[in-house]
Amino acid sequence: MEKWVSMPKVELHAHLNGSIRDSTLLELARGLGEKGVIVFSEFENVILKDDRSLTEVFRLFDLIHIVTTDHNVITRVTQEVIEDFAAENVVYLELRTTPKKNESVGMTKHSYLEAVLEGVKAVSTVDVDFRPHDGDVRITSNSPPINDTCNGSTRKKIYVRLLLSIDRRGTAEAAIETVNLALEMRDLGVVGIDLSGNPTVGEWTTYLPALKFAREQGLYVTLHCGEVPNPKEIRSMLDFLPQRIGHACCFEEAEWEKLKSSNIPVEICLTSNIRTNTIPSLDVHHFADLYSKKHPLVICTDDSGVFATSLSNEYNLAASAFGLGRREIFELTRNAVEFVFADDGVKRELKELFRIAEQKLDQ
Repeated sequence: MEKWVSMPKVELHAHLNGSIRDSTLLELARGLGEKGVIVFSEFENVILKDDRSLTEVFRLFDLIHIVTTDHNVITRVTQEVIEDFAAENVVYLELRTTPKKNESVGMTKHSYLEAVLEGVKAVSTVDVDFRPHDGDVRITSNSPPINDTCNGSTRKKIYVRLLLSIDRRGTAEAAIETVNLALEMRDLGVVGIDLSGNPTVGEWTTYLPALKFAREQGLYVTLHCGEVPNPKEIRSMLDFLPQRIGHACCFEEAEWEKLKSSNIPVEICLTSNIRTNTIPSLDVHHFADLYSKKHPLVICTDDSGVFATSLSNEYNLAASAFGLGRREIFELTRNAVEFVFADDGVKRELKELFRIAEQKLDQ
């Protein structure tokens, strides 16, 4: 596993709250149990398990929704998630999150996002580059270049960008509100919009005006696409030509051809697809076909906490399932630099990092 941990990585599909640490979730759940908000014993064993069933996965999502309605918790989770990704040598991270309201604690969607930003500022184990429009402005001052070594010690740096998620359970007005919030916060690291949520709920065209508006205003757009069979929706989403799509599990032949001709990069989440029963086994996972056709791909975690995985683990899984060597996995993640929602200056720095890393690849 060390060879995957040490490799520089790019993570483009990570849900903030779904990436919560088990230890943090256990602590917060115990606290809620003591307050009588939940019955802690009903959740404890599920939190401590690694190989969770689909039913248990949904129970964890329900619990996470309960615990992530406090500003301090949001800040803490954000800090820990970034530090966890940085610890396994993720050098560029896009976190997506759905802004929440909780009137009981005075939380608005705006204050929720401010709590996320406080979490970014609180990161101490790594230097964070978070401001997208000025390569010289960083949350941490005097940040050295990525993985710069000084006096025998290495200080890592990670690029972090935020995507705001439009929830399919919401209204068209709520979707516009999310886009406007992204525009308001774009100078603080918000670079794009994601459409996500229960794929069996809502019509995606409800959110199309907001997504078009986001694109017109210069925000990047990625869509959860094809999580369930819905050919009409899938074709419509592909016609929209988002910069990326996530999952792409339930395509028929016509949709595959449309995807390949459009060359839209796909965010692949192996463990997630198996745990949610979207794909029955890795033997029939579409990664193999897309990879063989040289379609743009990036391996991601989706919800690393809920699915008890890591990006290093996903690399290891891809290598073992599809017969890929270290160099093939390295090239896959290096190629993902082209799909990041960042400016050319960031891409140049990342490419230089991978150029240096490649020299050590076979050592």
